[in-house]
Amino acid sequence: METTYDVKVIKIISYKGARKTTYTVRWEVAGKRWRETFDTVALAEGFRSGLITATGKGEAFVIATGLPVSHRSKSATVSWYAFAVEYVDARWSQLGGNSRKNLAKTLTATTIALLRTRPAQFEPVAVRTALREWAFNTNRRGNAPDDVATILRWVERNSLPVSTWEDPGKVDEVLRAVDTRLDGKQAAAWSRKRHRRILNVVMKYAIRKRVLRDNPLPKGKDVTAVAKTTNAVDKRSLMNSDQAGALLDWIRRRPRGGKRLHAFFATLYYCALRPEEAVAMRVKDVSLPALGAADQWCELLIHTATPEVGKQWTDTGKIHEERDLKGRAEGETRTVPGHPALTRVLRQHIADEALQPGDLLFQGETGGVLAGSVIRRAWRSAREAVLAPHVIESPTGRRVYDHRHTRLTKWLNDGVPPAQVADWAGNSVPVLLATYARCVEGQLPDLKKRLEAAGDLPESPSAG
Repeated sequence: METTYDVKVIKIISYKGARKTTYTVRWEVAGKRWRETFDTVALAEGFRSGLITATGKGEAFVIATGLPVSHRSKSATVSWYAFAVEYVDARWSQLGGNSRKNLAKTLTATTIALLRTRPAQFEPVAVRTALREWAFNTNRRGNAPDDVATILRWVERNSLPVSTWEDPGKVDEVLRAVDTRLDGKQAAAWSRKRHRRILNVVMKYAIRKRVLRDNPLPKGKDVTAVAKTTNAVDKRSLMNSDQAGALLDWIRRRPRGGKRLHAFFATLYYCALRPEEAVAMRVKDVSLPALGAADQWCELLIHTATPEVGKQWTDTGKIHEERDLKGRAEGETRTVPGHPALTRVLRQHIADEALQPGDLLFQGETGGVLAGSVIRRAWRSAREAVLAPHVIESPTGRRVYDHRHTRLTKWLNDGVPPAQVADWAGNSVPVLLATYARCVEGQLPDLKKRLEAAGDLPESPSAG
């Protein structure tokens, strides 16, 4: 760390607030003003006395922290790699599979940026894999293969100390590294934002453990200028009814598992479910009307999500992880109405598959959870077979999730109140409107008529 002897200690100032009085020690290091606030005058005087004693002994001050060399925090004695591993272990049991995976990705990029030198004796991909899949995975670290263990020992020896974060220039360098893809291009805005959010939580942990004094990451406008993101749906991703009908019909006629997959995609389309919610449904979660009943709408009870996260990130060793509904309190459920067309599809599907009430509604070929790879492959094949080349290259229905976007937009366009749509979707009204406001259309003529019906301003009497 760069140091200096250009230090000036200034007198303490007090501030009397509504609830308490605070005391602030002020000092300058190499022309930069520093301050530290205390709750009692004794603590403030003790800290100021320490600064004066250090200057009297001719001790150098660290420019990056404003403190005497002897006052350096524990960060100077703790390697970043050791601290990152400790943080992963402390948080592991509190995180879901996807959160664990994202944390490992962020810490991998950060740790590589905080090495003293590049590991020329190892392939870069081997180093990244060793960190992401083993070092920052609490369940697997102890069983790392010999070649992985060799890499991790090298990383541990060559990791810079946590005190490196006290250097603003190094902080900028690390953030540039985590914001950059392997091909040298800037990462997507959402990816950059996620990295910053994860690192901020890591820094708060470091402060709580007294490894760092302050959060070194940029704050305020410096953060918001880095990655601007939006939740708004791209209108181009929505499918019209002809496209959706043709795609579902192609899937239904698919030789391998076509009818089973058709029932799955029809449920996504008609009920706006998230894919991880649909694959978690049981037959007993579907309420079908009696045959011949006047009302042929069905009803789906949504209470569980089964996202696909990878078996190395779950505690059960399974690829899927059972979770509560996204953004909802533990145990919360919601019901969604199913169009009569879906009623016919599901009734036939349950009969064809001879499903029992406790069975998964949509199963893979071996009876387990329907795999995401199967879902995505079937949808990709349908788009390639049905859509025109220029539409295939467009965002239209590119993701399985676009079924949900299409249905929620249709409900809003059909005049269903936003509060009701939000309830069916499992969103809050503000989130729903922020996400789909740009997609709502077709209501302008009716709105114009309502506004015209209110009349114009009364004509003012002619001037006499």
